[in-house]
Amino acid sequence: MTGVELLQAVADPVRWAVLDALATAPRCVCDLREQVPVPANLLSYHLKVLREAGLVVASRRGRWVDYALAGDAHARLGAALP
Repeated sequence: MTGVELLQAVADPVRWAVLDALATAPRCVCDLREQVPVPANLLSYHLKVLREAGLVVASRRGRWVDYALAGDAHARLGAALP
């Protein structure tokens, strides 16, 4: 993914809010929905975009899915900036 594509992935206000929420700690979708008040299907779409961009990783915990920033998310975003 190019730097421009990466920046396009985070340019949406909902995706930026998700990244902001995940910056402090990993969270399950139920916690993210409290911090990013959008319909569940829309939140799932934005999480998918962030996963495909490699900025967010998901892990299963029973029937729950926890999301966290990828280990290199900060570095990749910093490198994408001019």
